[in-house]
Amino acid sequence: MRGGGLGRWGDQGLPGVRLVGSHVEVSRIQAGMRGLHHSASTTHAGSWVCVESDGGMIRAMDQLSYSTAWLSRWRDEVTDAVSSLVLTFEETNGYEPGTNEVRLAGKEDSRAVRDGGRELQGFEDLLTFYESIGEVVLPDVGNGFFVHSPCDVLHRLAEEGPVSLPEADDPHGMVIASNGGGILYVADRGGAIYRSRTASLDGAEFDKAADHLPQFLDRVRRCVVRFVETGETGDL
Repeated sequence: MRGGGLGRWGDQGLPGVRLVGSHVEVSRIQAGMRGLHHSASTTHAGSWVCVESDGGMIRAMDQLSYSTAWLSRWRDEVTDAVSSLVLTFEETNGYEPGTNEVRLAGKEDSRAVRDGGRELQGFEDLLTFYESIGEVVLPDVGNGFFVHSPCDVLHRLAEEGPVSLPEADDPHGMVIASNGGGILYVADRGGAIYRSRTASLDGAEFDKAADHLPQFLDRVRRCVVRFVETGETGDL
């Protein structure tokens, strides 16, 4: 965490909520936290700030600092949570867990991104993601969650064409993730992520899941942590 050390200050009017961070970081975000109550989060450019509430501590990552370093921290957070899940998974569920990992990008991923440059043009956040991470495979978190590899994303795009997103800034989207129930997550070139209401793309309707990829990834992280702590993933 950036700043001059770790401290705790009350938020003046937010019972049960404490900020964890440097005095400068906390001071800068206090004004924006009025009305915050349970299990809340806040961000500040270029830093990590923790919010403590009655429900425990949730660490928020600032989307403005989205970068390779941001993704490395995100991967560590998700991996740590999944490691805790796997330790007791068989005892809890009666069967062994599958492979749950945030896989680092490899040569095949880099080659796919390079070869698919035209199709990926404009998806800047996704390109940054694939520079660091090849795919996310979490079959045992909730009913499963997956961020697809660039090879899979581009193969599906070539086979099925772009996804129609009438309400998006760019009506031609690309499937980048899914869950174990078949729900699909589609990115548009405007940066937003959309969630299908059904498992089929035939006449599918979509709801916006996030304004941009970093926000979506942070929601994924929160859902993973929540599932490990409570057995519930929440809404993604």
